[in-house]
Amino acid sequence: MTNGTPHYTRPDVAAFLAFLNMQEGPKMEEMPPEGAREMFRAMGQIADVPRGEIAHVEDRTIPGPAGALPIRIYDNRPDREPGPVMVFYHGGGWVIGDLDTHDPYCAEAARQLDMPVIAVDYRLAPEHPFPAAPEDCEAATRWVADNVPCTGLVLSGESAGGNLTIATALTLRDKPASKPVIAIHPIYPAVTTRDDWQSYRDFGEGHLLTKGGMAWFGNHYAADPGDYRASPLDFPAEGLPPTLLVTAGLDPLRDQGRAYAAKLIEAGVPTSFREAKGNIHGYINLAQGIPSAKDDIRGALTILKAIVTDANAAA
Repeated sequence: MTNGTPHYTRPDVAAFLAFLNMQEGPKMEEMPPEGAREMFRAMGQIADVPRGEIAHVEDRTIPGPAGALPIRIYDNRPDREPGPVMVFYHGGGWVIGDLDTHDPYCAEAARQLDMPVIAVDYRLAPEHPFPAAPEDCEAATRWVADNVPCTGLVLSGESAGGNLTIATALTLRDKPASKPVIAIHPIYPAVTTRDDWQSYRDFGEGHLLTKGGMAWFGNHYAADPGDYRASPLDFPAEGLPPTLLVTAGLDPLRDQGRAYAAKLIEAGVPTSFREAKGNIHGYINLAQGIPSAKDDIRGALTILKAIVTDANAAA
């Protein structure tokens, strides 16, 4: 609580956290990276919804800075005329997560947005520390612009992937790809290496993402705080495309996400801000464990679809 006021927690979130916090065994930050990756995959199989019906799913590899880079292409139509394409960067603290952990969300985004979604399986730390992840995401996004018939790019990702969304958008703002970035959608993003936030103190234990876990991620990723890709909050935001930034009300990263939304607004970036009140970090992968998360996902994608429609009309 802050100033003695308890924070609102949805009933289904409270039930999920009670279940989660009763589990025995080592914490993620007490495990080697591969064990933590397997734990993340297993949680998704229990707590997320199935992929559901979708017309087209294709796994491919594309050239990356250090070799082949896996991607997965989703489309709810078997064929379509060129239009906007979403490029999605998964979360997981730059250490865990892959194409499968975010598979249900990417399929849902493709259905609701009615556009192709291309998920990027970038290199992970500690085997590949900073800046491997943002370099892979930039390369993959440029490849999409050059090789996928499209009129513009929509960049999105959650948590670490939210950071990579903003980092890639900043890179392409200054060195554009062959297609414009017309909108970005960072979901509860990490935007700074600093941890002096009230939300860290309020929600750093017992809310899925913990202080210990964040330190574990940060130590493995070994980001340079002086690099805009690690700490975009400390660098100019002018010139970014229309943005829908989402936070979660019970998330240690909430306050830095709010601060970045304010920074965007002050920089004159067309900005929509949405907070999933009473929900936790990671909810886009928890739509079965937290049924109300489906409404958060649907609500945000509805707003994003309108932003993309407006951006297309302006273009």
